[in-house]
Amino acid sequence: MSTQPSTELETFENAIPERDYTIHIETPEFTCLCPKTGQPDFATIQIDYVPDLKCIELKAYKLYIWSYRDQGAFHEKVTNQILDDLVAACDPRFMRVTGIFNVRGGVYTTIVAEHKREDWTAPTPVQLP
Repeated sequence: MSTQPSTELETFENAIPERDYTIHIETPEFTCLCPKTGQPDFATIQIDYVPDLKCIELKAYKLYIWSYRDQGAFHEKVTNQILDDLVAACDPRFMRVTGIFNVRGGVYTTIVAEHKREDWTAPTPVQLP
C-alpha cells in the first residue's frame, strides 16, 4: 500500500471503446491550501467523462488527488489543472470536472471545467414516457 501522494496518473484499456458511456468519480475529501493564507481548503471534486481507449485507474487517481494536499492553489486553477492532467492521461471523448468548494469567508465556490474532443458528438438523450 502506498503511503505517498503521486502526480502520476495511470490508465487501463477501456473494455468497451465502441460505446459511449459515462464514468462518474466523486471525491468528497479533496484538500489544498489557500495560496493567500496557507489555510486548508476543502472540496468535493466530481468527474464525469466519456472514455475513448483509456480509463483512469482509481488508486492512481486517489494518490494524484492526495498530491494537492500541501499545495497552494486557487479554486479556479486547481479545477482546471485537474481537468488538464486527466485529459492528458486518458484522452477522453468528453470530460467535466466540477470543484465544489466549502465555504471560505462566507462564500461558496463551484468551478466547472470541460473538455470535448472536436471529433465527438454527444448522443441524444433518450426521453422515456
